[in-house]
Amino acid sequence: MRVGVLALQGDVSEHARVLREVGAEPVLVRTPEALEDVQALVLPGGESTTLGALMARCGLDQAIRRRAQEGMPVFGTCAGLILMARRASGGEPPLLGLMDVAVERNAYGRQRESFEDDLACPAVDPNPFRVAFIRAPVITGVGEGVQVLARHEGLPVLVQQGRLLGATFHPEITGYTGVHRYFCSLAASGGGRV
Repeated sequence: MRVGVLALQGDVSEHARVLREVGAEPVLVRTPEALEDVQALVLPGGESTTLGALMARCGLDQAIRRRAQEGMPVFGTCAGLILMARRASGGEPPLLGLMDVAVERNAYGRQRESFEDDLACPAVDPNPFRVAFIRAPVITGVGEGVQVLARHEGLPVLVQQGRLLGATFHPEITGYTGVHRYFCSLAASGGGRV
């Protein structure tokens, strides 16, 4: 399975490494043409405003929106989730508007307030797993079609809407592979063409 990683800015290599570990072929996506060759797409963490501007400059925003509407699975972590959200506070409006969630940027604080913690998510793994929250957004609202898969201190941190998956945390930073494996199962169930 060919899974794209938006490769404009952010933790691209970390996602590519984890995708390889779960048996997918990572493809670095920098153009709308490259997007056509993948079955699913990961939007990495980074700086959401910068990512959004770079995506819009090369037309990837429209291409990603179209492919997602056609059923391509998309997984956004941290800034990637901000780009996918329908509503966001604390900066520019979200670019893609794919998921019916509202987020608040950098709600966990500055870089020095970043932390790791164990997360319970039975849909992904029967055992708790380690993840990193790095200048993470907070999900402040979810629509009716959004399923909350995991919470941290009462707040939603992993959400799913059909074949769209969004995380406020970084599983790729700690090397945990289960969330990516779960995402690839969404793609394998007929989520994308190619």
